Amino acid sequence: MRPSRLIHTLGEGCPSAVDRYDAVLVGAGIMSATLASLLHALDPRLRLLLVEGLEAPALESSAAMNNAGTGHAANCELNYTPQRDDGSVAIEQALAINASFERSLEFWASLVELGSLQPNRFLHRVPHLSFVWGEKDVAFLRQRHSQLSALPAFAAMEWSTDAGEIADWIPLMMEGRNGGELVAATRVQRGMDLDFGSLTQMLLAPLQSAGALDVVFGTRVQRLKRFRTPQMTAGDWQLDLRSPSGARQVRAPFVFLGAGGGALPLLQSSGIPEAADFAGFPVSGQWLVCQQPELVDHHFAKVYGKAKVGAPPMSVPHLDTRWIDGKRSLLFGPYAGFSSKFLKTGSLLDLPKSVRISNLQPMLQVGVNNLPLVNYLITQLRQSPADRMDALRDFLPQAREQDWTLSVAGQRVQIIKRTPEGGRLQMGTEVVSSADGSLAALLGASPGASTSVSIMLTVLERCFAEPLATAAWQERLRALIPSFGQDLNADGDALRRTRERSDVLLGLAG
Repeated sequence: MRPSRLIHTLGEGCPSAVDRYDAVLVGAGIMSATLASLLHALDPRLRLLLVEGLEAPALESSAAMNNAGTGHAANCELNYTPQRDDGSVAIEQALAINASFERSLEFWASLVELGSLQPNRFLHRVPHLSFVWGEKDVAFLRQRHSQLSALPAFAAMEWSTDAGEIADWIPLMMEGRNGGELVAATRVQRGMDLDFGSLTQMLLAPLQSAGALDVVFGTRVQRLKRFRTPQMTAGDWQLDLRSPSGARQVRAPFVFLGAGGGALPLLQSSGIPEAADFAGFPVSGQWLVCQQPELVDHHFAKVYGKAKVGAPPMSVPHLDTRWIDGKRSLLFGPYAGFSSKFLKTGSLLDLPKSVRISNLQPMLQVGVNNLPLVNYLITQLRQSPADRMDALRDFLPQAREQDWTLSVAGQRVQIIKRTPEGGRLQMGTEVVSSADGSLAALLGASPGASTSVSIMLTVLERCFAEPLATAAWQERLRALIPSFGQDLNADGDALRRTRERSDVLLGLAG
């Protein structure tokens, strides 16, 4: 995005002063809030509009109950380190996720330093553990620990096969367990639980107070198209908005689609050629929730296990200490399911409406090539309450049904991407942007929220390349993210300095 396209003031050809903005962000979740914060910090003159279909921010994927709340740093999530055929573990993704989470912590720490965030309202320190049983999985975890603990990012990772020591780490999970069972665990004490809903609200509030960000709730984007006048060679995007109070049109040289699962239909409606490569596969989820004080107080950890064969990436079972709206509880799950909705508040027609000639074949190829996933989802859909409790008792042998209640988790849309090799079901997130950088969309799921700062930096690099290259933007960005431009995995000293600064400012030291 060229600097000349940042308007700061009203452009020509607009019907009214309030209708044109420098950027329109769709979806009031953690991604749009992060991008808005970065843009405002880099250029406070920018006029930003945030459009949200619901009545408040962060009610879909960013809501605390709708996501894992884990500060995803690859400390314990075994799906980020798949085992190779030779027995070794692929660690590249784990390193990338760990560095991305450090970027998020660094940015949040700077906002705390500036007085715009209160860390105790959204962030708590809690150990991250991986826990497995059986000879095969113990061997896998041993290999994972061996490779990761040799690196600066994971040097503090502890390992144990001693049942007594593991019982000190996670006493509730070891009570009533077969004493002859082979178990193993790793622990990283610098783990975190995050309430991304609270964080989103805190990111948006100072921007609204400063008058830099207009937010409209209860408003849907009805249409998205390019708008050109003779004076606009590049062309704005025009968004037709609809709310209970009526219709409105707004225009901007840049649009970001950060509406979770709702981003795909909007991306398709934009008509940019890049959208043709993508389809979506929605997966729903459920949690078992415990708020019994004697149990909650007896478990202080996020403990991730091994996913079942064919399970989607976000369905790795875990038993978590969580703080939601300031209250501590235990969550286990998620139990996967299927719904054709792209959002919890979406329509059952979301999936069929997303089918295009360009993405039908990749979708069919993914279905044929992922029959274990289909079988897994069918099995999950058929689960009874007793089946769910059996899964919980793998983690918590003495779990009682009366202590747990079922809660619906968030809706996730996994990426299906058209590639030269055919359709591919893709984990993680992907930024899709137009060739001219005037529009960007975020597709996918975990570990999205935890790596939101790195993802939005990618948006800036693709869509604001020229202003980002200026001395002013570079100076402001390094003030917010001092390690920007450094490879934290290659520079152990830079990683140490970054962590020490973040821990002090976020109240995590000690």
